[in-house]
Amino acid sequence: MDAQKIAKAVETAKDKLSGADSLGATILFEFKDGGAVFVDGRGGAPEVREGTPGEEAQCVIRANFDTFKELMDGELNPTVAFMTGKIKIDGSMGVAMKLAQIL
Repeated sequence: MDAQKIAKAVETAKDKLSGADSLGATILFEFKDGGAVFVDGRGGAPEVREGTPGEEAQCVIRANFDTFKELMDGELNPTVAFMTGKIKIDGSMGVAMKLAQIL
C-alpha cells in the first residue's frame, strides 16, 4: 500500500477516535495489501500513528483498506463486518467490542 493511503488511514482514524475515552489497550489495523495503523488507547484519548504489519498489539484487526474506510466512515457495522468475514480479529475480543461502540 502506498504512503499516501496509509497517511489518509491514519488521519481518518485520528478524526474518528478524537475525543473518545481511553480504550485501555492497543489496537493494530493491519491491511491485507500492506501497511497498518496503530492505536495506543492505554492513556487518555487514543493516539494514532502509522503501524507496522505484525506489530504487537492487544487486538489486531485485519481488513482491506476499503473495509477499514467503510468502518471509519460509519458505512459498515463492525459486528456485521466480523460476522461476514470482512474483518478478522486476533487477540482481545473485549477491546474489539469497545472499539465497535466508538465506530
